[in-house]
Amino acid sequence: MEIIKKLSKPKKSIVFDTYWKFAAKRQDIFFNKINNKTPLTSDPVLERHRFTNVYRASDRVSQYLIRNVIYKQDSKFTNQDLLLRILLFKIFNKISTWEYLESLVKSITVDNFDSELYSKLLSEAKETKEVIYSGAYIMTSGKSIFGHNFKHENHLELLKQYVQCGKLIQIIENAKSMEEVYKILLNIPTFGSFLAYQYTIDINYSTLTNFSEMDFVKAGPGAKDGIKKCFNDRGDFSDEDIIKYMCDIQEKQFELLNLEFKSLWGRKLQLIDCQNLFCEVDKYSRVIHPEISGISNRTRIKQIYKPEKNKIDYLFPPKWNLNVSLGG
Repeated sequence: MEIIKKLSKPKKSIVFDTYWKFAAKRQDIFFNKINNKTPLTSDPVLERHRFTNVYRASDRVSQYLIRNVIYKQDSKFTNQDLLLRILLFKIFNKISTWEYLESLVKSITVDNFDSELYSKLLSEAKETKEVIYSGAYIMTSGKSIFGHNFKHENHLELLKQYVQCGKLIQIIENAKSMEEVYKILLNIPTFGSFLAYQYTIDINYSTLTNFSEMDFVKAGPGAKDGIKKCFNDRGDFSDEDIIKYMCDIQEKQFELLNLEFKSLWGRKLQLIDCQNLFCEVDKYSRVIHPEISGISNRTRIKQIYKPEKNKIDYLFPPKWNLNVSLGG
């Protein structure tokens, strides 16, 4: 008779409840901005510092990707075009870089993608002291693989060799799961596990794939820090098991703590959102729970909140069926 071992559950720390309180307060800020309510928050840490949204797709860069890169109005793109546009945008992850390129080459598609021209244009931008990469993700240079002196030259060469040729889109279109897409991207030089997962989520915003965000998750470095702070002992749970556990108990925890969590028009927190929340709670707890250490032992929150001038006209992937509720 087969004996099935019962997994020992993780043991919660004081930061565990903070995870849910942070989620509720940060989501309140999201809706307060939409409804022009002030003050945005009474929490001094949230008021002073910049934190990403509770739902990843609500963040400014993700919103730009969805509306302007993937679902650009009055534009028709092939699947290969979409993959190129998504990866080109996300490799730099900076709206100003995308708009600079688009202003000079007009429509960014496979047919007009010229790695040498794009490289020249970005080199010219750098010469004027423009920052062409976002600081959110750290991309390795790829020099040892592609042989160019500058990072952007290697990344454009990567797109030429892996995307423009058409092979990558064929493999992704045939993928049977989100994890399979992740593994495909993981095999591309310079991506690594964290970026491969992030890009998988970005691709899944489009029509190229149609997997549930509850299908697969990969914990990044920041999430691992947050997990360590939220639990004194992980038990037999992996980082990914813990993220799934948080997704499973979300409604119960909000109720237990008497928190009114405003979901994304009925969409519950998905695995990617719970993963990202661990990153943000890691930062938040540096001030709220300075006695609790993570893996990195960072003690300060670097980014200060600065209000953006332009309001976001929110658009979510049409397959989520959320956009009809935006006026509500």
